[in-house]
Amino acid sequence: ENPHWRETLLHRGERFRQRSHLIQHQRIYTGEAHSCSECGKGFSVSWKLLRHQVTHTGEKPFRCAECGKRFSGNSQLVQHQRVHTGEKPYKCSEFRKSFTVSSHLIQHLRFH
Repeated sequence: ENPHWRETLLHRGERFRQRSHLIQHQRIYTGEAHSCSECGKGFSVSWKLLRHQVTHTGEKPFRCAECGKRFSGNSQLVQHQRVHTGEKPYKCSEFRKSFTVSSHLIQHLRFH
């Protein structure tokens, strides 16, 4: 990477701060992407395809040690575990309100 690359790169309305990320993203449109054999959806890197494929298999390998509930991805498990821990890492700077999920904070901020 060129350390002097300061501008934000744009492609089809998406922003990329690193040239390598833009190139990875463009592979979706050039046919160099990794494609899902079930639905044809393209991914710029293989691990994203693998993560996507569980939506078709129904596989849920991530299990909550507290209650046994299962999830298809680790991020969903981490988010769920906040139910047990009470952790609310997303905080509104204007009000004394916190949220377990970032999208809930974003929704809250729209009403300011």
